[in-house]
Amino acid sequence: MRQFTAVVNPTAGGSTGAATLLRLARLLREGGAELETEYSHSLAHAQDIARAAGARGRVVLAVGGDGIAGGIGGALSGTGTVLGLVPAGRGNDFARALGLPADPAALAGVLLHAEPRPVDTIEVESAVHPRTVVLGSVYAGVDALANRHANNARLLRGAASYYAGGLRAVTTWRAADYRVTVDGAERVHRGYTVVAANSPYYGSGRLIAPGARVDDGLLDLVLIREAPRRLFFTLMNELKTGAHVRRPEVSVLRGRELRIEAGRPVPYGADGEVEATLPVTLRVRPGDLPVLY
Repeated sequence: MRQFTAVVNPTAGGSTGAATLLRLARLLREGGAELETEYSHSLAHAQDIARAAGARGRVVLAVGGDGIAGGIGGALSGTGTVLGLVPAGRGNDFARALGLPADPAALAGVLLHAEPRPVDTIEVESAVHPRTVVLGSVYAGVDALANRHANNARLLRGAASYYAGGLRAVTTWRAADYRVTVDGAERVHRGYTVVAANSPYYGSGRLIAPGARVDDGLLDLVLIREAPRRLFFTLMNELKTGAHVRRPEVSVLRGRELRIEAGRPVPYGADGEVEATLPVTLRVRPGDLPVLY
């Protein structure tokens, strides 16, 4: 019998986390599982709850969006605690990368019967965050600003909030001079953004790194060079399918350790939560987190 501790972000997805769990909880208990629920009042609180539950040998369910999934997944990385995701947020991109079903009955089946499979995590190191671990991606540049706008959106949800945030960010963004080091090899880049991806998706279903895999021990680094704004808007639309990677303005590198620097203060973000300013160093932690999917 599986013993679950659900950690709920009560504000995720417009307060849908609790409602989503309510439907799922009955199915888990009917399937023979034990379930306890804890409500977090901050990401740090959610991480503390998750660590304590893991220490008791329980499977931890992160109920919410990519912020709580990445925060809890990062806190449990390297501990051996099994993580389950209950997508109930604005983006749900890591759950999308794992192919988790939205239907409560199908999701309950996964959580009850799937065997844990190891996924990679990303260690993030900067002056502000000496050591943070996240799941999906780290993005520096215009998309970090777009994510901030999306998180502050009150009237729009899901992909619409990210698209509107992207439009707002691009209209004011100036191309930045980046220096990117991938496994010791340095590269200079002038452009809009640099994204280090463990998951193919970010920004509520945008396929930023089509070749990224959560279990290959590598990060995909996507660089979008300086281009006319009208072309960048076209690239934003192509993120729906991943077609942007075929354009000459887009480069994709792969590596295990990355450092991203810039010639001026440039914001970066991670899994919709972490907000800081470059430089940042990233290291992949291969197979560091067992997940039900």
